[in-house]
Amino acid sequence: MRPTRQTSDNTRIDTVDALRGFAVAMMVAYHFCYDLGMFRLVGWTPADMVTRPGWIAWRTVIVSLFLALVGASLALRQVRGVGAGAFWKRWARIAAAAALVSAGSWTMFGPRFIYFGVLHFIAAALLIVRLTGRWGIGLNSVLGTAALALASLPGSAGMNAPPLNITGLYLDKPPTEDFVPLLPWLGVVWIGFALGMIWAGFGARTPRLLAVPVRTAGGRALAHVGRWSLTIYLVHQPLLIGALMLLRRLG
Repeated sequence: MRPTRQTSDNTRIDTVDALRGFAVAMMVAYHFCYDLGMFRLVGWTPADMVTRPGWIAWRTVIVSLFLALVGASLALRQVRGVGAGAFWKRWARIAAAAALVSAGSWTMFGPRFIYFGVLHFIAAALLIVRLTGRWGIGLNSVLGTAALALASLPGSAGMNAPPLNITGLYLDKPPTEDFVPLLPWLGVVWIGFALGMIWAGFGARTPRLLAVPVRTAGGRALAHVGRWSLTIYLVHQPLLIGALMLLRRLG
């Protein structure tokens, strides 16, 4: 394993940023495909994407990578002694962005607005895992495994309505444009946190498998994208949808 190069603020790791950038690139590609279907510019519809196994698997990979990195980043910041002020500043940005997503999606989708999407989930998960972080690798691993196991149990119709459905214990998925419930995804964050703690114990050194790709021009570009992931998340859909609306209007 080789040491990773750190950015100038000494709180970021290029390997983590590059992986996050890779997740961002996949997210933009996924949403572009979704938008093509929404505007009927291809032979499938958004409903097809959310029911076909291949599309579901791709979304699962994207969300899993994002959320595992949320946990790993929180662990690395904890080990490096990043203060509470920095945590709350970061959390406030995410919470504000989540509120913006809810407002914007209400304008566009009405009753299908996003009330607990990925940013809402991340804001909640950061608070929960920050509390459990002091319990160490073992207990956070157990919590992560238990959350994944609990999510595999049959849901209940009594949990279908919000806010109870954000637990993930519902029977029927709610009609919303993006939904990331606490279960099973909190389990992914907990496991990401545990892996981040383990990685920190090895000095957060870049594995050989990633050392060369991270140093390439493409890897550096992905790391830059990863540092701006929140901004890109907020602006990419309005830009994509606006461009497709213009394209459709132009025929």
